[in-house]
Amino acid sequence: MRRHFTSAKIRNYLVTGIFVWVPIIITVAVIGWGVGVLQGIFTSVVDAIASVLPAAMQDEFLNIKNIPGLGVILVILLLFTTGMMAANFLGQWFLKVLDQLLSRIPIVKSVYGSVKQVSDTLFSSNGQAFRQALLVQYPRAGVWTVAFQTGSPSGDVAAKLPEDCLSVYVPTTPNPTSGFFLIMKKTDVVELDMSVDEALKYIISMGVVSPNDGEANINAKAPPKINSVKPNEALND
Repeated sequence: MRRHFTSAKIRNYLVTGIFVWVPIIITVAVIGWGVGVLQGIFTSVVDAIASVLPAAMQDEFLNIKNIPGLGVILVILLLFTTGMMAANFLGQWFLKVLDQLLSRIPIVKSVYGSVKQVSDTLFSSNGQAFRQALLVQYPRAGVWTVAFQTGSPSGDVAAKLPEDCLSVYVPTTPNPTSGFFLIMKKTDVVELDMSVDEALKYIISMGVVSPNDGEANINAKAPPKINSVKPNEALND
């Protein structure tokens, strides 16, 4: 079967290829950089220790630097050691001091703070991570966008709400780490069958990379009908 390539299809294929390879290249580059840094530090430490050892032991000790996959082993050991430290009181105290120190350095604190907030949101296990991909009407009725459920309102906020609501995060594209936090009625959101990862890819690619080749469907229920409320009416209520 002969396939006809139009300019639009070629452009879409190129853009899709870019969005597939860019995350892979960035991930490999970051991992490679981290492995290189750790291996460089380890090599310097080994050289320093070898310099104070007897001459007969130096050559054998320096062979440690030639272990295959040394950089990867060091990364795994670093992650494992950090996890162990974070699981005990002394390690938590040390990490807290390090966190406070990094948060006070003028330029570092802005980068470190932003990355830490994103990682805490994405990887936390206390209910703050993205739970469910949603379809919501935003910024106005009739305009749909993909969002994520981050939890449910509680405390004073929940007490003041008229009915059951969800905490919703609406990310921007192509950078999903910035966005808008909304509290919406459960009846005003539509749960999607796609996973959170698929939804993130869909957002980052600006809709070019369709989840499941465009076959991810909304759960079997009609989209909610949202009645627009004028600001004055909301204040009077």
